[in-house]
Amino acid sequence: MKNKQFIFPVLLTVLFLSVGATAVFLIYQNWDDHSLELKNTLAHQVEEQQDKVNLKSIIHQSQKNVVQVEALDKWNETIGSGFLYNDKGDIITNAHVVENAETIYVKTANAQTYTAALVGKGDKLDIAVIRVPQLANQSPALLDTSYEAELGDEILAVGSPLGFQNSVTLGIISGLNRSFEIDDFDYEDAYQISAQINHGNSGGPLINRASGKVIAVNSAGIDDGSMGFSIPMQQVIDKAEQWSDQADDENLDYESAIANAQESDPDKLKEDAKYMINYFFESISIRDFINAYTLLGSDWQTETSYQQFREDYIYIVDTNTAEMNVQFDEENNLAKVTMEVEHEERSSPEKVYKRVYRYRFDVGYENDQVRLLKGKRELISEKEKSKES
Repeated sequence: MKNKQFIFPVLLTVLFLSVGATAVFLIYQNWDDHSLELKNTLAHQVEEQQDKVNLKSIIHQSQKNVVQVEALDKWNETIGSGFLYNDKGDIITNAHVVENAETIYVKTANAQTYTAALVGKGDKLDIAVIRVPQLANQSPALLDTSYEAELGDEILAVGSPLGFQNSVTLGIISGLNRSFEIDDFDYEDAYQISAQINHGNSGGPLINRASGKVIAVNSAGIDDGSMGFSIPMQQVIDKAEQWSDQADDENLDYESAIANAQESDPDKLKEDAKYMINYFFESISIRDFINAYTLLGSDWQTETSYQQFREDYIYIVDTNTAEMNVQFDEENNLAKVTMEVEHEERSSPEKVYKRVYRYRFDVGYENDQVRLLKGKRELISEKEKSKES
């Protein structure tokens, strides 16, 4: 009797274990037959961010290729914009900017001024090409000549509205296939954009926000500045390349009425000095040390190698500049600039410092071009930032 009472619980236990093992086996088989799907939203966000070119990089790279165009005749001066588009030093701009010019000169992002010659100009198409030999073999703007615009595409318009060089306006393509006539120029299938096009923007590039490439030439705007119109690169590139290929440097006219004009204008040198220094620190802030180094004068570059220069600035992760004090040194034809600059510098993965420096620059002409001839800095204050979590 006792043996029967002992056997029954054992059999019941064995039964439960068998059922449990069978259930576990069936569940395992079911999981093994079906793949588990997980959505990695973080990876998707990273992929989206990589597909879209960094906005600051687009702006900085475009500013290297965009120039301010100034066209002079006996009575008037017309200010427009243009962009370097090949390795011959050729610049695309609008025909209405240069059509009556006796003298054309361009001002680059680093405050260099060059005389330009007219290579070709449209009669009905509001496009022109001018050439600056000194800009040959420099990296031109990236063009997208097969771009198909859609409403809502994000764009950037770069130019010199009202003479403010290298200004950037963000917007969208707000209309397609716009056709109209201004003066003697016919506009067909132009892009309508929400970015403002003011006097001085004409001839500047319209850039696709997603790719960073030039897709059109900004050419016209309405009086209240609420919209602009741009000529697609598909209409421009063939004519521009034809003019460039046919141009003979020996027959181009580079005579200038502004020779040596820079040296007799202290106010212009002071403004150029401010622009150069802002451009210098902008290059440093996005770690374009090569471009910053090219702004230095030959003596400064002789005293400081590129490797030494880079070592001085490589640890900077953020920069804030204060107002400049600019004085003109008439005896030496220099602009002397003093300013305070706050750098956030990472000396190690664990330590970040806020350091304030007093900078002093001598800015002047070297081979008729504006350069940072001398520069030095002294540390004013230093504070370690608290560790970030």
